[in-house]
Amino acid sequence: MKGPLPTLKVGKGPFTDLRIAHPHQQPLRLRVKVPVTKRKTCLPPHPGRTLDLVFLPIAFTVAGAGSALATRSCLRRAGAPVTAWAAALAAALLLAVGLRHQAGAWPSWWLAVPAVLTVFAVPLALADLKYRRLPDILTLPAYPALAAALAVAACGGGADIAWRAVLGALVFGGAHALVHTLSPRSLGAGDVKLAGSLGAVLAATGWPSVVLGAVAAALLSVALAVGGPRHPTVPHGPGLLVAAWALAVFAGPGPG
Repeated sequence: MKGPLPTLKVGKGPFTDLRIAHPHQQPLRLRVKVPVTKRKTCLPPHPGRTLDLVFLPIAFTVAGAGSALATRSCLRRAGAPVTAWAAALAAALLLAVGLRHQAGAWPSWWLAVPAVLTVFAVPLALADLKYRRLPDILTLPAYPALAAALAVAACGGGADIAWRAVLGALVFGGAHALVHTLSPRSLGAGDVKLAGSLGAVLAATGWPSVVLGAVAAALLSVALAVGGPRHPTVPHGPGLLVAAWALAVFAGPGPG
């Protein structure tokens, strides 16, 4: 006749206790760790985040087109109307600014600088290409507009941005004024007026950007002279504007 069988008891918890007991022997206890698998829960995206991803690009596109229509009206009054395609170009560039902002390329307090620069850069570049003019109706208002944007950036990024912007406007604008004084045919008065505001933006991105912007603008002007239509003068404004815009959007605020 067979004797009684051993009994098996199993505990609960992260550690499983196996207890094997025999009626005529001491119980044997084994402690085994059993991994506990946690279920991953996939949370749906926050409704506000989804709305931002959809709404903000549309808002930037509409703002770019609207600003181009307004500046185009100003240029028409100044006798330098630009093509209606300026609205599409401004919308595309301001959309690029918005996408860079959404991607976290730079802090939110920097957003106003490339956005305001885009509003002025597109119509001024097109006017200079077509008429070899940079009308005061846009070059002069660019100073307070960009100054306000840089003040916002200085509030978020520190007073160094403001000091660099002021010094950059003086250095960059002064250098262009000197060239204009020595050789008026090589650099127009409109370029000098434009250089001050763009120098502030370039210096705010960092002092290396001032040098890089000047070199890039010169190279772009040479490219226009070689590959552009035949004309007695070469526009320098588009090179300045493209260089400043690219550095403001893709370099962002710098440490100095």
